[in-house]
Amino acid sequence: MNYKKFQSQRVWFHLLTTPFIWLPLIALLLLDILVTLFQTVCFPIYRIEKVKRSAYILIMDRAKLAYLNPFEKLSCMYCGYSNGFLLYAKEIAGRTEKYWCGIKHEVTPGFKPQADQEERDFARFGDEADFHKKYGA
Repeated sequence: MNYKKFQSQRVWFHLLTTPFIWLPLIALLLLDILVTLFQTVCFPIYRIEKVKRSAYILIMDRAKLAYLNPFEKLSCMYCGYSNGFLLYAKEIAGRTEKYWCGIKHEVTPGFKPQADQEERDFARFGDEADFHKKYGA
């Protein structure tokens, strides 16, 4: 909560940016419905283990803290939801990617490799033997 260090100096800037922080909530809620629907319909067909939502999204824990004011509690709930949801969606996307295209991306300057591709044992980029070994194609 670094904003508290600058609260008195930047109060107007914080107020001006508040709508930009909260506006994505509408898109996140819609995306949440779509991603959950995708997982519900497709994962059983693909025989992919479903992602447990509660392992990623935790909303109410920080709202119980007595030392936060109501706005801080609401903000913490929003952050808990939005960051948790994005991790939940990333996990669903990662499992889907492994099913459909389990090949690591090419390493190029400035590109940040995706750690989950290593964790999920994706085939190495450009390595046909590794591809055939992992997927039997």
